[in-house]
Amino acid sequence: MAVVSPFSALRYDARRVGDLEKVLTQPYDKITPEMQREYLGRSPFNLAHIVKGDVKQEDSAGNNVYTRAAALFRNWQEQGIFIERKTPALYAYFQQFCVPGLPAGPPLVRKAFIGLGKLEAYDAGIVFRHEETLSAPKADRLELLRATRAHFEQIFMLYSDPESSIERLLEEETAGPPAARAEDEYGVIHQLWEIENPEKVRAIQQAMKNKKLIIADGHHRYETALNFQRECRASRPHTGEADCSYMPMTFANMDSEGIVILPTHRLVSGVSGFQAEDLLSKAAPYFETSEDRFSGPESRRAMAQQIRAGMASAAEGGTAIGAVLQGFDGFYLLRRRREVELDRLWPDLSPAQRSLDVTVLHRLVFAQCLGVDEESVRQERFLSYIRDFEEGLERVAQGKAQACFFLNPVSIQQVRRIALEGRLLPQKSTDFYPKLLSGLVICRLRS
Repeated sequence: MAVVSPFSALRYDARRVGDLEKVLTQPYDKITPEMQREYLGRSPFNLAHIVKGDVKQEDSAGNNVYTRAAALFRNWQEQGIFIERKTPALYAYFQQFCVPGLPAGPPLVRKAFIGLGKLEAYDAGIVFRHEETLSAPKADRLELLRATRAHFEQIFMLYSDPESSIERLLEEETAGPPAARAEDEYGVIHQLWEIENPEKVRAIQQAMKNKKLIIADGHHRYETALNFQRECRASRPHTGEADCSYMPMTFANMDSEGIVILPTHRLVSGVSGFQAEDLLSKAAPYFETSEDRFSGPESRRAMAQQIRAGMASAAEGGTAIGAVLQGFDGFYLLRRRREVELDRLWPDLSPAQRSLDVTVLHRLVFAQCLGVDEESVRQERFLSYIRDFEEGLERVAQGKAQACFFLNPVSIQQVRRIALEGRLLPQKSTDFYPKLLSGLVICRLRS
């Protein structure tokens, strides 16, 4: 049973900090060094000062990035930088956006709500993951949680509601002006309404009771919270359990058109002895390969659109992987041969896992043709990841990468099937768009 509770959130006081765009950020793991510098310069109260501090080493007083974050958080509360609700509430959270890379059209709206979700072990059959986690990010987030005793970001959770009954409840609460509004650096408009009507809160809680939840974004933070819960139980078995057993989550309907997954493309570099001709020769037993030469002064944008259209069309018949290779002025489309029996090649995988283009890319192209094994993929030894077609073309053309492999996006149906099977997708398979803003609501642990 999925348990959702209202809570008294801390929110930035716009009267003290100005426009919310100055203080809110993208999720911590999406903040590049360039974004970090920009955020830190926007405002002395930008959340990056807490969730992504600029110095990791201890200073002369023995303070480190975590103790400084805790001191900042205390200081901001004392200054009245935040407003805290007097009574618990749920929060309708709507995001209006256009999908990057697609022709302009009417914007989509993702209609979600924020509440405290009860932490559940994966084997309880309530919360499901779809990707592996790494130890270093979890250790970092656990130190921050210990020091600040607050959650500054939400986990992005998916539930299934084909009838959109919960979204209709949310729409009834969003007729008036929002309590908070911000436009992020990608042009996404984020709006927040407080749901304080007890009957509406209970109706949403009741509707969520029979839901299974899939983590879309936030696997590391979720498992960090589970680790923190275990610490709480060990150190304070009779107090503080409620605090440690919940964390803020944004719940969205996976059956809604507002759920968008963008493809994540793979750049290859540093592979010893890389030769495009050798790669294509080794790929021939597995793939039918077609080549589309680029001719004339075509722009990167035009070429990217050409590649995207060709891949989308080819995907209707099965696996479709695109590639540009160093030294070749063309685009290659790799389509898996029908006679290649994946169930015999990979009996360890479920049919849903074998259906993923990214699985075929990793296990056939990378492992069989390039000699890049799974451990190298996990360590990102020869791979880097990008979202933009044009950037992939540019990096190969400039000699900064040996190849770029382009993928169609994973479907939400594939994510659902694999997650509910208790299995995992390959690393960097999903890029849910848009991301949730950090600092929009903050949950302070009280015990």
